[in-house]
Amino acid sequence: MRRRRAKSTREPTIALINIVFLMLIFFLVAGTLARPLDSGLALVRTASLEGVSPPDALVIHADGRLTHAGAEIASVAAYLASRDGSPEGAGRIVPDRALPAETLIRVAAELRAAGADRIMIVTERALP
Repeated sequence: MRRRRAKSTREPTIALINIVFLMLIFFLVAGTLARPLDSGLALVRTASLEGVSPPDALVIHADGRLTHAGAEIASVAAYLASRDGSPEGAGRIVPDRALPAETLIRVAAELRAAGADRIMIVTERALP
């Protein structure tokens, strides 16, 4: 009589390999989607620069004052008149950081009502 072979208890290695492969793919995709900057690149430092608004922008201060090209103006209509009466095109707004949102929305609505096609809000951009 032949002896029966003892069944070897195999571990489920295929399942373990599948899980490790899926984790590898997940971390490859989630890790970096954008190329890193060159290591020899030195970015411009803007900490000591003084912020200057674009020449055609309407500056709104924290207390609600409006200025254009360094001069204080009374209303949005005066700003549009200083642009040679052409409300068409983009209206640029430079709001103060402490400006209430209600004031910003009110000024933008006045520009839209006066005929500005689009309104751009100029902000500060920082790299992470």
